[in-house]
Amino acid sequence: MRYFKFFFNWLFNIAPLDEDFSNNRINVFRLVIFIVFHISCIAIFWVGFSWFALFFAAILYFTRMFFITAFYHRYFSHRSYKTSRIVQFLMAVLGCTAGQRGPIWWSSHHREHHVSSDTIHDPHSPRFGFLNSHMLWFLKNSNFKILNHRVKDWLRYPELVILEHIDWLPFILFGVFCYLFGELTLLNNLGIQTSGQQLFVWGFLLSTVMLYHGTYTINSLAHCFGKKRYETNDNSRNNFVLALLTLGEGWHNNHHRYPSSARQGFFWWEIDLTYLLLKFMKFIFLIKDLKRVPPKLLVKKTI
Repeated sequence: MRYFKFFFNWLFNIAPLDEDFSNNRINVFRLVIFIVFHISCIAIFWVGFSWFALFFAAILYFTRMFFITAFYHRYFSHRSYKTSRIVQFLMAVLGCTAGQRGPIWWSSHHREHHVSSDTIHDPHSPRFGFLNSHMLWFLKNSNFKILNHRVKDWLRYPELVILEHIDWLPFILFGVFCYLFGELTLLNNLGIQTSGQQLFVWGFLLSTVMLYHGTYTINSLAHCFGKKRYETNDNSRNNFVLALLTLGEGWHNNHHRYPSSARQGFFWWEIDLTYLLLKFMKFIFLIKDLKRVPPKLLVKKTI
């Protein structure tokens, strides 16, 4: 009964009243699931390789990276633009397909990161362990619950609160989509050498693991390697390579200079694909009021 209760609470993201969230111990159950998901990627040797599967995985990596950077990060965490309630909910659902929990949990811990960046209260500062900042921090009991005091603005939307308890559902349905898409490709005789199993492994499993670590690099590598243009109260860095891998999130020192900006590549030579796609969304009237960096904050202050 105890294990059933634990599984139920984990499945629906319910914080048990008897769980000690003050400790920093890694939750073994969540760790095992995380490891198994990684190990399952060796199935690529079973389903085989095809150029279409590789292309499919790459497209889904960058598509869901955009969901994280544009929706979870720049909207739910920093409210760098405005949108309608319907589009807001759709963005939340799409973000859940990345398998990084719901937008309220994600934004609550990210806001905590900005308030306490690279201090002892930062959930994922590399100053207190690189692996912790990269991927172990969210496996700890202390970081399981939502920091309600950081996201009071989102807790007033019942649809977002409900989604938070079933954030795994869009993720699972995304995996089902990958499999069915591969099967339909075969059935329609499109001449593409793939299968449902192959697209599930490449498009869902492998793409998700790569997406995980692509996202995690901003918490870890972007606070260790790169150039520091602005004086900030943390160790954030601008990193061109990470900016390419994360659609613009690698301009991390810029971001910590002015977190509310919808644009993280402050200058024209700093590639920020997320911002360009947000401008397109504004052009087709899905969003509005993209926040810009105040000109006075663009002044270079090198340490």
